[in-house]
Amino acid sequence: MAATPTAPPAPAPFGPRLAIGLVGVLIAALSSGINDRVTDIALADVLGAFGAGHDEGSWVGTLYSAAEVSAMLIAPWLAVTFSLRRFAIVMTLAFSLLGALCPFAPNLSSLLLLRVLQGLAGGALPPLLMTVALRFLPWHVKLYGLSAYALTATFGPNIALPLAAAWTEGLDWRLVFWQILPFGLLSSALIAYGLPQDPLALQRFKQVDWRGALLGCGGIFMLVIGLTQGERLDWLDSPLIRWLLSGAAICLPLFAINEWFHPLPLMKLQLLGRRNFAFGLITLILFVMVALSGVGIPSSYLASVQGYRPLQTLPLALLVAVPQLLMAPLVATLINRNWVDARYVIACGLLLLALACLGGSHLTSDWIRDDFYPLQLIQTVAQPMVVVPLLMIATGVIMPMEGPFASAMVNSLRGLASVVGSVLVENLVTEREHLHSNHLLDQLGSRQQEFAALLDDNAMASLAGRVREQAYVLAFSDAYLALIGIIAVMLVVLLVLPQRPYPPQPPKAAPPTQPAPQPLAPTQAMATS
Repeated sequence: MAATPTAPPAPAPFGPRLAIGLVGVLIAALSSGINDRVTDIALADVLGAFGAGHDEGSWVGTLYSAAEVSAMLIAPWLAVTFSLRRFAIVMTLAFSLLGALCPFAPNLSSLLLLRVLQGLAGGALPPLLMTVALRFLPWHVKLYGLSAYALTATFGPNIALPLAAAWTEGLDWRLVFWQILPFGLLSSALIAYGLPQDPLALQRFKQVDWRGALLGCGGIFMLVIGLTQGERLDWLDSPLIRWLLSGAAICLPLFAINEWFHPLPLMKLQLLGRRNFAFGLITLILFVMVALSGVGIPSSYLASVQGYRPLQTLPLALLVAVPQLLMAPLVATLINRNWVDARYVIACGLLLLALACLGGSHLTSDWIRDDFYPLQLIQTVAQPMVVVPLLMIATGVIMPMEGPFASAMVNSLRGLASVVGSVLVENLVTEREHLHSNHLLDQLGSRQQEFAALLDDNAMASLAGRVREQAYVLAFSDAYLALIGIIAVMLVVLLVLPQRPYPPQPPKAAPPTQPAPQPLAPTQAMATS
């Protein structure tokens, strides 16, 4: 007999106390995402302190990302089972404590173990934010809660670069790990004060989806490691990469089949049958890849071509990140009107993103930081115009008791898309740089005798450096053009898939019940007859 999911307890009345608890979950979720990005940006400084090289040190980010995305899959189920408040506090404190211990690791192997454990704790936090927003927020403030969740996709990734620059340029590299400690303690206190305490639901272990957890987490773990280490180990020429990608190709389809038929799954794949939810999920996955054009590509270009340090790139990231604290609620206010069609807001945001990428595709080797400011302003406006409405569209068809299923699906696939997008852009830039470099060197070789007669050895070496620089410029231009192609796919999906969405509406009042007819008294019955 198919089991039915345990219905969540009745939500507590929304008030200042509950709002404080939601702020605590938001801080915890943002700290998790920021910690991941800051560590990746400051990896060279961390490896220098541990005396490790780039190849072995690359596992620091790989293992953290693999554990983080895997935890996103099972966190909503665990939160319902152990109670959301209790689970959020334990994961936040564990995430903070493990981060505080990382600088004290005696060697790289110990650091890798701590990062895996921290990734498991940190990955559990973003899904809780969506779960809390869907469960506790009443209809008139639900969009503002979703706009807070949108900050994890717009504000968090973009603020990481300024923080990494602040800790590594003149301050202590240990702050890369310790920065989360005060925020973790603060968010734990806010969660403990504000969120209501649900009873334990340990009876859910009788129907736990062990097979799905092993297949899903194992498949995600292998896929993330295979993708992030593939370029360094030469992809399918490496037996390790072949085994990892083959294992993921087997586990993930079996996981999907298991989730479809399991009575209490981790992911409810049947939700994809709702057009608006499918649209939101597809668009969010593609947006995570396109969002790399905001800070990722400009900072990589300035570092590779102009030799900028993170501190010199800091204003670009701040220009995109800080206004999101205002832009996200403003967009929520706009689309919280019945006469505003959120699909048109998304279309405008996508066109602005395409305009920014088109402008970036015209970069030259003369571009410096100031040349990116107009593009960053466009990104500042465009990103929330895409993320906030698509969250409204996707969650508008989700019932409160389906929140954990939707949260597991959205967050795990979004985390996986972040890894895939970073790998794709990085490998695209590398491959295109090699292609353009070979092409330019071929042209230079055909005129070698002419240049040799005019230039000495120093001039020839300088010319070779200019060739490499120009190859990087062309490669980053190609990356912008590739992102325009992804935006075009998002526009096609927008035209085809979603139905007309409306902002959250007040619950319909129940029809008045008619009083049950009372039996007539004996005297009345005789008079009637």
